Amino acid sequence: MKSVALKAYPRSQVQRAEVTKLRAAGRVPATIYGRQAQPQNLEVDYEEISDLLHHSVSENVLVDLSVANDARAKRLALVQEVQHHPLSGKVLHLDLHEVAENEKVTVFVPVETTGEASGVKNSGGVLEHVLFKLKVRALPKDLPEQIVVDVTALEIGKSIHLGDIVAPAGVEIMGEKTRTVVAVAAPRAEEEVAPAEGAAAAADVEMTKEKKEEGAEGAAPAAKGDAKADAKAGDKKAEAKPEAKAEKKK
Repeated sequence: MKSVALKAYPRSQVQRAEVTKLRAAGRVPATIYGRQAQPQNLEVDYEEISDLLHHSVSENVLVDLSVANDARAKRLALVQEVQHHPLSGKVLHLDLHEVAENEKVTVFVPVETTGEASGVKNSGGVLEHVLFKLKVRALPKDLPEQIVVDVTALEIGKSIHLGDIVAPAGVEIMGEKTRTVVAVAAPRAEEEVAPAEGAAAAADVEMTKEKKEEGAEGAAPAAKGDAKADAKAGDKKAEAKPEAKAEKKK
């Protein structure tokens, strides 16, 4: 990774109100830390750091840092973390990790794919990007800005694992070698057909069950009504018998 120049200035403002004023003046608060020196609060020009990040492939940037009034002319550092405003995307804070040229460092670099997977092009498969960043270890000068994976030969049901990726010279890719980085899955439309048919069958069963229950509920009141009618008819017959006896006596 090629280093780029970045100018910084010592910073004394640490309170929230002070830092807000600092940003309003076109400065970005920063902090540099490392094993060679104590952590130090810095500030950088907003336009300079924004332009630097805009022209970089990723936010893993190696900088030749020059701090005003510092005893050391330049300090080699990695942009470790960039904090952005959640709405505007503006750079709010910068973390720098001071490194030595002969000291290996560990960082996460983005993974990009190249080519069109055969399973996607010829069979309508879906390319699934599982890992978006890889953990790598290397000297600062050997750190890649990104790792590119060719997916052209990837068929449906096939994957590219961590152990399949050839690392650039001087770079070690860390992590479990069996972890999937990129895969091609079967077309989702085919996967959704079976569940849809099953759902329709289940709906038919539910509707049939509901109709049966409604029929049983409708029959019950009618049965009760017949029982009441029979009871009333019985009462009328019972009332009619005494009258008939009375007529015979006369």
